[in-house]
Amino acid sequence: MNHPGIGISRTVLGLFAALALLGVTGYEPLAAQSGGSGFLFGNPRATLTFKGGVSLPRAAGGNGQQSLWDLTREELTVETADLRGASIIGELAVRASERLDVTLAVGYSASETRSEFRDWEGSDGLPIEQTTRFTTTPVTAGVKAYLFERGRSVGSLAWIPRTWNPYVGVAGGLVSYSFRQHGEFVHYDTYDIFQDDYFSRDRAPTVHFLGGMEMSVNRHVLLVGEARYGFASAPLSEDFVGFPDLDLAGFQATAGISLRW
Repeated sequence: MNHPGIGISRTVLGLFAALALLGVTGYEPLAAQSGGSGFLFGNPRATLTFKGGVSLPRAAGGNGQQSLWDLTREELTVETADLRGASIIGELAVRASERLDVTLAVGYSASETRSEFRDWEGSDGLPIEQTTRFTTTPVTAGVKAYLFERGRSVGSLAWIPRTWNPYVGVAGGLVSYSFRQHGEFVHYDTYDIFQDDYFSRDRAPTVHFLGGMEMSVNRHVLLVGEARYGFASAPLSEDFVGFPDLDLAGFQATAGISLRW
């Protein structure tokens, strides 16, 4: 199977490692690195961040009732790890204090997994194949707290940013999802093989817990690595009658760039 998140996940892990190595160096003002020019005139007020990486849905069961995720794993050659996909996040953070930001973020994650029935094959001896596509789009507002002050003032105007700074945060909002299975299926009463396209879409409240690290490249640019875990579940459409709400929880690891002003 092809997993679009595998190459991205390697890149993300590499960036996380680089940030961690840089993080152990401690505080070093950018002015010392750039001949005294690494300062801003006044504290920055906002940061715009773009991140990309990998998502891994939890795809939990139904707590005693068979969920759609359970059925997919039992009947098709799909494991939870196969649902790994690409993830992107855009975030605007407005500074509330020296160590606290208020954030607004929009994300998107998608995976596409090809599979076949585990215990059935066609009369021609060929596998019965289908594709599962799963996407989530969370829109959240939250707060982000930094472990250290993000810089220091020099005189009445100049502000020198800290080289690196870890943070933690929490956010809440709404997540929209789409779940689609299309291809060949087995009719369990007649054992006929048929083509179909099953689809569900809805939205639900979500909460995200997150942590990460920022590293200043210069006075306006930062590198950022982040891990977050979101919780949510939402109803399924009439194409999937009889199942409990679909579990939308999952883990994301991303890395990217921030612009501050």
